[in-house]
Amino acid sequence: MQRTTLATAGLILGSTVLATGCVPQDKYDNLLMAYRTLEEEVVRKDDELESAYASLDLAQMTNQRKDSQLSTMQGQIGTIESALMSAEQRVDASLRDISSMEIGPLPEDVERALTNLANAYPNVLSFDAGRGMLRFASDFTFDLGSAQLRADAESSIGQLASILNSSNARDFEVRVVGHTDSVPIRRAETKRLHPTNLHLSVHRAISVGEALTNAGLAPARLQVAGHGEHRPTVAHRSGGVATNRRVEIYLSPMPTMTLGTAPAPASAAPVTRSTTPAIESNEPMK
Repeated sequence: MQRTTLATAGLILGSTVLATGCVPQDKYDNLLMAYRTLEEEVVRKDDELESAYASLDLAQMTNQRKDSQLSTMQGQIGTIESALMSAEQRVDASLRDISSMEIGPLPEDVERALTNLANAYPNVLSFDAGRGMLRFASDFTFDLGSAQLRADAESSIGQLASILNSSNARDFEVRVVGHTDSVPIRRAETKRLHPTNLHLSVHRAISVGEALTNAGLAPARLQVAGHGEHRPTVAHRSGGVATNRRVEIYLSPMPTMTLGTAPAPASAAPVTRSTTPAIESNEPMK
């Protein structure tokens, strides 16, 4: 529209000058040159404006595509996060069910023996018959930041292994779980052995498990785990809470597939000597 207007103005200008004949030639030429210069400027600006509009349209389309892609990605992330949260909640719920479930009464003689054991070591051990759970207080079982069992704890664990190996208890699985308070590990000598509370809780559970197997418990019956500070019995406080520092032992019926699968002792079969040279194993050393 601007170009058409300028063209019309040029025709009117030229017609007026020719009709009147009053304008000197040099003024007419200067006026015409100025008009043409203005016309060229308007044409350039018009082209620039059209180019700007085109760029704006392209940018809007690009932004729309980007917004659409971003919206799609956000939706996918939301779906994944929701699924992850749901899975974590299901895992936590299952673990809570497992750790809090009532397994029913233990055999009477086993329950009585465990109760008597806990009464003999009241500072070290407690027993919850309904859950089939024994709890070792870490402050009386281990030194601060250590996974080395104290003498009293070793004695009680030895007696516990005897009970667990009795005829009415031998079909129970033994799950040892370590827990700590929330005080972080800072001493260099401790961090070298137990970098985090999670490591310390697992290492303490392993120590108890090893003491049980050394006292005769079949390794096939044993499980060990650790939760660090993440499963407190009461809310954590600054400086730590003694009741959160513990090792728990859960008794539950052995899975059917594992019963009776322990290998026979070495003395059950005669030892024969072979004259055939031993074949060197290619298995790498651990």
